[in-house]
Amino acid sequence: MASTTESIDTTWPGTREDARALERGAAPYMNPYLAGIGLGLVLLAAFVVMGRGLGASGAVNALVAWMVNLVAPAHAQSNGFLAEYVGDGSTHPLKAWLVFEVIGVFVGGLVSGLLAHRAALVVEKGPRVSAGVRLLMAFLGGATMAFGAALARGCTSGQALTGGAMLNAGSWATMMAIFGGAYAVAWLMRWQWR
Repeated sequence: MASTTESIDTTWPGTREDARALERGAAPYMNPYLAGIGLGLVLLAAFVVMGRGLGASGAVNALVAWMVNLVAPAHAQSNGFLAEYVGDGSTHPLKAWLVFEVIGVFVGGLVSGLLAHRAALVVEKGPRVSAGVRLLMAFLGGATMAFGAALARGCTSGQALTGGAMLNAGSWATMMAIFGGAYAVAWLMRWQWR
C-alpha cells in the first residue's frame, strides 16, 4: 500500500476514499524475517510432501502447452518443449503440481488481503505518471521477467528459492542477475515515483 493516498489514481478503479479506508483499517504487514522463515518452511514442506520445490513459470508453460494442443495438436506433439507438458495424452496438462500451487498462491493472496483488510482495486503510482502508463510498465516488466524465466529455465521461485536452497550454482547466478537487473531498472524507472 502506498504511504500516501496522493499517489493513488482516483479515476480508475478505486477512489481516494477507498484508499483512506484501506489504510485506516488495514492490519500491519508481517515482519519480513518471520515471513522469510515461513517461506522457507513452506519450501521444506513442498519437498517433503510433494517431492519437489516451488515454482510458477512451469504452470504458465503448462497452460500455454494445453492451449496450443487445443488449437494445433500436431504442432504441440512435434514441439519438444510443448510435448513435455502435453505428454502422451494419458493425463491432462493442467493436472500438475505447479498449476495447483499457482492457483493456491492466488487464492491464498486474496484471502490474506481480505483478512488483513488490504484488498482494494487501486493502481499504485507516482504523481508524474498516469494509470495507463503505470499498467503498461507493469505489463512490460512482467513480460521481461517471463522472457528471462524462459531463458533461465525457471522463475524467481524455481531458480532462486528452490534451486538456491539446493545450492545450485546456476540458480545463485540467476538470482544475482535478477537482483542486479531489478536494481538497475528500478534506478532507471524512479522518475515514475517522484
